[in-house]
Amino acid sequence: MLPLTITFGEVLDVPAGRVVLQDYLPDFVTAEADLRSTLVGSFTRVTPALRDDPDHYRRFRAALEAAMAPSLAREHVQIQLPQLPVETGQGRVEDDPRQQNSTDRWQVVGEPSQWGVLEIELSGPAAGNPFTEVELVGQFQAGEQEWSVGGFYDGEGTYRLRVLAEVAGPWTFTTRSNTEQLHGISGQVQIAPAMAGAHGPVRVDGYHFRHADGTRYRPWGTTAYAWNHQPEDLQTQTLQTLAETPFTKLRMCLFPKHFVYNTDEPDLLPFPRRADGEFDVTRFDVDFFARLDDQIRGLAALGVEADLILFHPYDRWGFADLGASTDAHVLRYVVRRLAAFANVWWSLANEWDLLVSKTVQDWDRIGEQIAAHDPHGHLISIHNFAQHFDHSRPWITHASVQRTEPYRTTEDTLALRQRWEKPVVYDECGYEGDLEFDWGNISAQEMVRRFWEGAVRGGYVTHGETYWSPDEQLWWAKGGQLRGSSAQRIAFLEQVVADSPSGVLEPTASDFDLPWAGVSDEYLVSYHGAGQPRERHVLLPPGSWRVQVLDTWECTVEELPDRYELAVLVPLSARPYQAIRLIKA
Repeated sequence: MLPLTITFGEVLDVPAGRVVLQDYLPDFVTAEADLRSTLVGSFTRVTPALRDDPDHYRRFRAALEAAMAPSLAREHVQIQLPQLPVETGQGRVEDDPRQQNSTDRWQVVGEPSQWGVLEIELSGPAAGNPFTEVELVGQFQAGEQEWSVGGFYDGEGTYRLRVLAEVAGPWTFTTRSNTEQLHGISGQVQIAPAMAGAHGPVRVDGYHFRHADGTRYRPWGTTAYAWNHQPEDLQTQTLQTLAETPFTKLRMCLFPKHFVYNTDEPDLLPFPRRADGEFDVTRFDVDFFARLDDQIRGLAALGVEADLILFHPYDRWGFADLGASTDAHVLRYVVRRLAAFANVWWSLANEWDLLVSKTVQDWDRIGEQIAAHDPHGHLISIHNFAQHFDHSRPWITHASVQRTEPYRTTEDTLALRQRWEKPVVYDECGYEGDLEFDWGNISAQEMVRRFWEGAVRGGYVTHGETYWSPDEQLWWAKGGQLRGSSAQRIAFLEQVVADSPSGVLEPTASDFDLPWAGVSDEYLVSYHGAGQPRERHVLLPPGSWRVQVLDTWECTVEELPDRYELAVLVPLSARPYQAIRLIKA
């Protein structure tokens, strides 16, 4: 299949590829500008025929893949995943009392509490390749609830079973394995009550979200794609910065990213290298994954969800096109290792439609595999470049979308909710910054406006920042420090939404030119965006109302002096970014 890092120049150098570009992108083929280093996928957004006509776009991709396949054919490693032996009814654990309550063969890690990680450490074989030859499954039980959890190898003969402790009290477990050392081990663990701030994984609640214990959750996210692939001091700075922001979710990549302002070689990679310098994709670098564990724990301590992007097209290592069997190998390991963390979300892809090595059927297979193997049902999404995925798929819990037009962005939130009947998160609405690219140079005011436009239409928006700096430490890529001024205004929006009796803004009956959201007859908010009216006539629902003018940029609240019924004329000072809030008196 076509590599994801294919450039315009590489296609031009193949005669059949040049023909395809002449047919579909003639203006760029004849352009005087040097476009050789530009990714081919980058042209889809700026070419109306490809951007606006999905069928034309698919024909272009198919033609390009057919033209380039002979010169770019690649042989994938085939990995056979280990299986448990077929049960015959003999030799079961309960039939062998020597294997029961064998506490010398396992130990619990730490002091687990509800909504934390219950981790069982065991010793097993280290010879051969334990990643592909050893299967381990633990059956956990608490009361009448059961969880079947796959184990994973963590190097030096150490195996782990991790389960999210969804209830407090006594738990029991029993292991099954295709190796005698790990088979038939059982034990009991006491789970303490939940610690302060622990609320469990996030679940979908209609068009919004709650934690498993019922606590309201609002995903005001931010983006630092490769923060977890940076030096340790920069990782620490990223966490310190997040602690001072309103952000409750962080988009981050499992695999390292190669893109503008992000070309450094990470010190750790998911796979070890062989003596010939190539990656051994049948094994995992356990140091890389131990660090990932710590990074997710660090986010959890801040109350931040780790929205982990599993695949993306910005790659120079070959990780974006590993083949189906290696993909399954990766997913099996990652889900088994991380699903016990309450603050993990699965994002199948950043810009799935640029990952031309995978078909829609591949994405369905991957999504269904994650849903089937995650015993705790974490949220699952898939993110687009130019073409929205069909988010009505049963394995998708919520829509994670990118703008598909330069200016009209989160104004489409309500329409997308109605289209898929699921929560909508605009995970890429553009980035506050000053780069040359249109996606990386919106103002702080425009970022805040897009957050508000999405919120009053019943959705959520994700922040990103791309201010250039000499050291090329852009937040959107590497984390570090924020330089912009939208974050504190997003905190003001969060407070306005949190003040709603329901903790969310749900679209209500609206004016033809102005959306209203909140809780009908109790709490209502409208937003005027870039408009700058000097006043607004507002028809009030039945009852007596307090009326407030919110300046969403200055983060001020000015309340009108009286209580109002039927109607009110609200002065708005002829400035942009004003909102009106009505609170039932």
